[in-house]
Parts: sequence; C-alpha cells; structure tokens
Amino acid sequence: MSEPSVLVERRADYRVLTLNRPERRNAFNDVMLTALRAAIDEAEADESCRALLITGAGRGFCAGQDLADRVAKPGETLVLGQAQAMHYNPLVRKLRALPFPVVAAVNGVAAGAGCSVALACDIVLAARSASFVQSFARVGLVPDTGGSWFLPRIVGDARARGLALLAEPLPAEKAEIWGLIWKCVDDEALASEAQKLCEHFAAAPTQGLALIKRALNASATNTLDAQLELERALQREAAATPDYQEGVRAFIEKRKPNFIGRARSGGGDG
Repeated sequence: MSEPSVLVERRADYRVLTLNRPERRNAFNDVMLTALRAAIDEAEADESCRALLITGAGRGFCAGQDLADRVAKPGETLVLGQAQAMHYNPLVRKLRALPFPVVAAVNGVAAGAGCSVALACDIVLAARSASFVQSFARVGLVPDTGGSWFLPRIVGDARARGLALLAEPLPAEKAEIWGLIWKCVDDEALASEAQKLCEHFAAAPTQGLALIKRALNASATNTLDAQLELERALQREAAATPDYQEGVRAFIEKRKPNFIGRARSGGGDG
C-alpha cells in the first residue's frame, strides 16, 4: 500500500502536515488536495491544536499542480477552473481564516500553486537553497490560488509583474530581502526553526492571535475608518478572553504567562 499523500504528525499543542509526493516534488493532485484539506479541518476541530506547520517531504516544498493530471486525452477538451473552485480557493480561504497561526517551512522549490499556498500561510520560513516561482506563464496560464492577489500586496506592483510575467525563480535570500517571506535560514536549521516557532505559538494567547489574523485580513480592503472600527470591536473581544486577564496578571506579577489558548476559553476564535 502506498504512503499517504499528506503525513500528519501530532505534537504537543500543534500539528505538522508534510506534503508527501517527493517523487513528484510534492506536486498537487486531487488526492493530495483532498487529504490536505481534511487534515487542516481535523486540526481546526481539535481545540488543543494551537498552531499548524506545513512542509514538504524530500527536496521540494511543492511544485504546484501536477500537470500530468491535466493533460487532455485525444478528442477531449479540458476546461480548467474546476480545481480552483473545488480545492485551491477553499484551501487558501481556510488557511487565512484558521483560528491559529500557520507556519510554512519551505524546504525546496515552491512553484505555481505551491508558492501561492506558502504565501497564504501566516509565517513563511525558507531554507537558503529554496526558491519561489510563479511558474504559470511558462505554460500559458494565469497565477491562481491567490498568487495575483498576494504578490502585489507583498512585494509591490513592479516586482509582482516581473515575477508573474517572467516566471523566474526567486531565491530564498532575495525573497526575504523583498519581504515575500519572514525569514531565510540555513537548510539544516529549517526544521528546528519552524519547530521553535510552532512551540512559541502553542504557548501564546491563541484567541488574540486569531483576532490579529482577522484584523490583518480585513485591512487589505478596509478603509482606515472601517479598520479603526474593526480594531475597536476586536479589542473588546480580545479583552474578554481569559488569556488577556492572564497576560495582565503575569505582567504585574513579573512572571511568564500561562495562556490556555482556545481550550476552555469560549468563543471568539475568529
């Protein structure tokens, strides 16, 4: 029996999801996309899960859509777009809306939809040997999975157009300089750095982090006045959580806070 296309590892208060088609550089097919969404839904339903780490098996993070699954048979005309509606678009929306931080540990090439999925995560760490490429132009397609939305907002219009139209790989070090990712680290340090981040988030005020995600997500389309009102509403929500009360007590008592996260803390996860 073949191995699962997505490996799930449950750790203390967070989960690691590993894209597991290394012979195809972890390129997406329908089976993998379905398994990935199921693993994310399961993590979201588990109130003890306070962070998620996504990485790839072998030497690549994800090469995007497996084009072998999109080759038309003789006499057949393929109509693309169904995979976006069924898999990719719901995946990006889910990653952005999860009530806890999502870390991408990019261990090799992140191309096409694989690049966009990485950018949909909250924190992106990349190995120094990794690269990011919006490869759609190479096959006559348009950046999808949020690629055309993320790029201009993260790196600006000029760089976004260069990346999308030329489809050239962007090395991890330059991706950090451009602000496309959070940090580039040595290859051998990637796993440990990603683990440290998830351990940090697993001990953090999870509800507050979820509200931060909501605020940042809304800021892309809100006016300043609308964002100020949203901040006011979210701050009220945050102040009602047990973790806020614990944070204040810990600050006054000069000790490390003991945040309980989502568990036993009621609503307001975002």
